[in-house]
Amino acid sequence: MKLLRFDDNGTARLGVARGDAIVVLDGWDTMLAIVAGGAEALADVARQRDAAARTVPLKGARLLAPLERPGKYLAIGMNYAKHLEEAKRLGQPTPSQQFWFNKQTSCIAGPYDDIEPGVTQALDYEAELGVVIGKPAKGVSEADAKAHVFGYVVANDVSARDWQRHSPTFTMGKSFDTHGPIGPWIVTADEIADPHALKIRCLVNGEVRQDSDTSQLIYNIWQQIAYLSTAFTLEPGDLLATGTPEGVGVGMTPPTFLKPGDVVRCEVEGVGAIENRVAG
Repeated sequence: MKLLRFDDNGTARLGVARGDAIVVLDGWDTMLAIVAGGAEALADVARQRDAAARTVPLKGARLLAPLERPGKYLAIGMNYAKHLEEAKRLGQPTPSQQFWFNKQTSCIAGPYDDIEPGVTQALDYEAELGVVIGKPAKGVSEADAKAHVFGYVVANDVSARDWQRHSPTFTMGKSFDTHGPIGPWIVTADEIADPHALKIRCLVNGEVRQDSDTSQLIYNIWQQIAYLSTAFTLEPGDLLATGTPEGVGVGMTPPTFLKPGDVVRCEVEGVGAIENRVAG
């Protein structure tokens, strides 16, 4: 299923996509409640989808970020081999283990919302597959990690490269308001047979900048969940950005950053696409 949030005359509503329509969901106030509700919640969503009591056209609907505000938004750096080579050329030390940073959850934006540059002079894009945690994970093994995934989103880990260098944790440069567009919906885990076999692309003004697939992840999703849950509990609704391929603007010669009016499109096979214009 494709679970989404949309603007209904100024009110955020929950829905599920059915063909070219949105089936409006009753009885659920937040997407986080559905995520935490697990199989029982999904069964209710499926029942409402099939009954389709109230629908609105998908075309023309203003989709919101499919998660209101996750408890944690964690992103892994340098997790595609060729992107790691880009980082090394730019002087970034090669990590000896998984390299995680957090994006403040206030950065989250809708799948078609504008990106506000803010004060950065080095605005960059990073297309990523996002993972939504479905049930608490603490000390989870790689073999059991899949059972803790609720679904997947497309994510753009928008980065202020100049501010990224202000802190070794990257947090400042990764957390500007609007620098976390996600969506267009959450595709439930049962819809994705193998999350490690998905094409992923980023286009800027129609020009392909990133073109890879998730089989190129250095640390796969199950390894990521196992590693993180060794230290702390991953909770329902937590969001993981699983890494970006080569082709980011800072790695180009010369570096080519986003400017006002640019349109950034991020695509993940089987999940969908988000498209955001740089404001200004």
